[in-house]
Amino acid sequence: MNVFLWIVAIVLAAVFLASGALKVARGKEQLATSGQGWVEPFAPPVIRLIGAVEVLGAAGVILPRALDIAPVLTPLAALGLAVVMVGAIITHGRRREFPNAAFNVVLGALALVLAIGRF
Repeated sequence: MNVFLWIVAIVLAAVFLASGALKVARGKEQLATSGQGWVEPFAPPVIRLIGAVEVLGAAGVILPRALDIAPVLTPLAALGLAVVMVGAIITHGRRREFPNAAFNVVLGALALVLAIGRF
């Protein structure tokens, strides 16, 4: 079970690190033209905040457990990422972007599995 949870954590960290880094590094217009139309109703600081939360969540699902420093932060970070995915599901659902919403459901479920497994 431990190996499975590490694999889930690594997958989540990779996806959220990449996604969050793009939101932090690129402007709203660049994100919109690259196919992320969901950014249209959001202010640039909100997009950067979402990106920062994703990057911190990616670090949170790996580092506390790997370094054995406050490992209780790992399931809390996973819960935080699941909450972010609820917001993403709502946003994509309102825009009728159902394939994106389905991907967010999968990521949210993986985050919940990790949270439950690490608690």
